[in-house]
Amino acid sequence: MNQSSKPNALDGGPVAHLSVFVHLAADKDVTAWRKAWRSGALVGVNDETPYGYGRAEHMGCRVSYSRTAAESLLGKLLRLGLRVVTGFDLLHAFRQRQALRAADVIWTHTESQFLAVAAVLAFSPHRPRILGQSVWLFDRWARLNPLHRLLYRRLIRTVDVLTVHSSDNLAVARALFPEKRVLRVPFGIPAETMIAPVLRPARPLRILAPGSDRHRDWACLAEALDGLPDAEALILSGTAPRRLSQGRPNLRIAGARSNGELSGHLAQASVVCVPLKPNRHASGITVIQEAVLAGVPVVATDTGGLKDYFGSDAVRYVPPGDPAALRAALAEIAADPEAACLRAVRAQAHLRETDLGAESFIRRHVEISHEMLDR
Repeated sequence: MNQSSKPNALDGGPVAHLSVFVHLAADKDVTAWRKAWRSGALVGVNDETPYGYGRAEHMGCRVSYSRTAAESLLGKLLRLGLRVVTGFDLLHAFRQRQALRAADVIWTHTESQFLAVAAVLAFSPHRPRILGQSVWLFDRWARLNPLHRLLYRRLIRTVDVLTVHSSDNLAVARALFPEKRVLRVPFGIPAETMIAPVLRPARPLRILAPGSDRHRDWACLAEALDGLPDAEALILSGTAPRRLSQGRPNLRIAGARSNGELSGHLAQASVVCVPLKPNRHASGITVIQEAVLAGVPVVATDTGGLKDYFGSDAVRYVPPGDPAALRAALAEIAADPEAACLRAVRAQAHLRETDLGAESFIRRHVEISHEMLDR
């Protein structure tokens, strides 16, 4: 292993210095990420390094990242074609093969990355430990074709630890792979800065709904607005169908072009709404945490294990696919803004008490990595 003795920032004791390679999607190059973060063009609460993985540096790790290669049109078509056939980005991982083999531990952000890494290292004489983080895989496992399931099972055998973000995914993964160590690692964003909740105007009720996750239920929100008096909604999304705003003057669909623009919308919002289709992977948790940090009350769909993160005393939950229930919850915010503000206060208190955030998210990666190497 490529380790040298160094004090561990986790406990102050002497431990091996981990060499960590973070394999990310091809469009998450660390240099481009840093540039966007510094300019404010990276929308949302983010770290200087992708998803905060660079925080492992002060926890006793040497961290390096996958790099986005310059591609010809033919090379890009080949890479994307292989991704369609296999379900993961094999060529992007293959281009990182030397750096992968040089690491002690490989961290991945989604199944597209850990499956590709496992495939590239399948016949390598030196195989680093792999921490495979999954997001969407177990949502769609039952719908995979038999060949993909067979391939993925074979590749997952070589992954040392699987991690997920919700108890729902945890149950499915452990049932599918009882022999595999599967852990729930709560996802967190940088939580060092909070804006104290204040009583927000409820007339008009300004509803902010950010997000582009595949499980957003924008149609449910649009229908909930119908018959909701004195309310206006702004969906900030690159995936919401623009047709939903037709005939609805109280609904606008746009995109946030900068972090400052998003912060301005949060400051003006009465409530952040996170409407979701049924899922298992805690869809919407990033937006919910951003709203909590901004001191804005939240209404969200009760699905995906979101209650693992915030209980009903902190977030107002509604059932999936129920526009009437969502309309009633939003009307409740307008009728009782004081109660909504108290939920926002409790949400921030819970975030602090549970140490939810990027720091604990990365610390858990470091702890698991030490455990893998000690076994």
